Amino acid sequence: MTEKSAAVLTLIFWWKKEIIFPDSLLSEESVKSKSSKSSKKGSPSSSSKLPPVCYEIITLKTKKKKKMAAEIFPTKKPTSATMVQQYQQQNLNNNNTIQCCNWQGLYSTIRERNAVMFNNELMADIHFVVGQSGGTELLPGHKYVLAVGSSVFHAMFYGELAEDKDEIRIPDVEPPAFLAMLKYIYCDEIDLSADTVLATLYAAKKYIVPHLARACVNFLETSLSAKNACILLSQSCLFEEPDLTQRCWEVIDAQAELALKSEGFCDIDAQTLESILRRETLNAKEIVVFEAALSWAEAECQRREMNTTIDNKRKVLGQAVYLIRIPTMGLDDFANGAAQSGVLTLNETNDIFLWYTAAKKPELQFACQPRKGLTPQKCHRFQSCAYRSNQWRYRGRCDSIQFAVDKRVFIAGFGLYGSSCGSAEYTAKIELKRQGVVLGTNLSKYFSDGSSNTFPVWFEYPVQIEPDTFYTASVVLDGNELSYFGQEGMTEVQCGKVTFQFQCSSDSTNGTGVQGGQIPELIFYA
Repeated sequence: MTEKSAAVLTLIFWWKKEIIFPDSLLSEESVKSKSSKSSKKGSPSSSSKLPPVCYEIITLKTKKKKKMAAEIFPTKKPTSATMVQQYQQQNLNNNNTIQCCNWQGLYSTIRERNAVMFNNELMADIHFVVGQSGGTELLPGHKYVLAVGSSVFHAMFYGELAEDKDEIRIPDVEPPAFLAMLKYIYCDEIDLSADTVLATLYAAKKYIVPHLARACVNFLETSLSAKNACILLSQSCLFEEPDLTQRCWEVIDAQAELALKSEGFCDIDAQTLESILRRETLNAKEIVVFEAALSWAEAECQRREMNTTIDNKRKVLGQAVYLIRIPTMGLDDFANGAAQSGVLTLNETNDIFLWYTAAKKPELQFACQPRKGLTPQKCHRFQSCAYRSNQWRYRGRCDSIQFAVDKRVFIAGFGLYGSSCGSAEYTAKIELKRQGVVLGTNLSKYFSDGSSNTFPVWFEYPVQIEPDTFYTASVVLDGNELSYFGQEGMTEVQCGKVTFQFQCSSDSTNGTGVQGGQIPELIFYA
């Protein structure tokens, strides 16, 4: 047969026994032989009770390019998403009874058919006993699929040192995390949650599944906050993820007091504790650092099954107690806090009191230099300001502006204009919202000296701002109604490595917008 001639694909359906022969081209002899066999049993004209054997020959013209089976035999009805999800949910619950004997025909792609095998006993040739004693789960697996998805599994099943075992015990991985990893290997789907992402990252690292590990890190970076920054810092060092470690330090430095008061701080290891206490850029009062260290010591005593006495707290803290810069506290904080905690010895307490009061200061084991903290930056959005005949009036109305950034920052407060006709005091209620949800608010007072300078008003804690999302900054002022206001506003301002974008806010009822008004500055850490 020449190349120009069309190939003939003959499909013969044997309707009597419902057998399909798509694999080979049946020769004319094979057709005749089957016909002769059926004619012996009875001809079509005879009164045989058996129905005649029917054959249908389909001839298809094919091109040079080979087609896949799905192209030659397209399914009449595509598999519904509901059906696929139903199978996956059954597999997740290990309820993997195949209801249809021809389940392969329900799925048009190898990915979908492979997903059916996820957590499925069908054709399973290995089982994993996952979890610690008393909470283990038996999970089925398929060596070929696992070896394709992980070099560790490949070495385990097909390497030179492969062992022929029916069950493999994995006590150091939690069952939900192992299932999440299997789901990625079988289904090419990433299913992460805040409760399992760390354990899933551990499993992905252990079995060298890099894309899943990267997805876990991205998930953690996205969900990073002051509440979980300390525990994530501990884990990022363990998993050797420098980018995640840097992100954790950014949050801990800027929102130090929130991070130190979080429950996660008490769960960190001793090495991470020391690294935090040693941190020069920690933006927190030293009394807060001291109280956080005591809370950690109490939790550590419970982990070691020790009585939570003062002596045991000092014992578990060890040399880390000297990383707390107690001499840099205010005298009132020291006298009413650290001095009466019982953690310090009598000699240490006396020496620190002498450090505060005596001209000749004693030598201390404690660090005596204050932490540098973070230097706040300012984003000024106006090119000039006005006064006298065009003063800005308030009368309890709201001044508001929307902004977005291209990198994560922490808004510490606003810079506001003051009176244009002499010194005056203002009461300011500042607020920061995202899509109507209040993220930070504070009520405070500031004194203006009659100049055109801006005056800072701070939030209680810096507010974390994520990139590429608009936030609303608002202030309601009560005080002298004649003040300076900004003009020649800019829609985009570059501050170091951070770009701010501004747009008008519908919350503004006092005239503040992009071109002019109040809130001339955003004070932030980056």
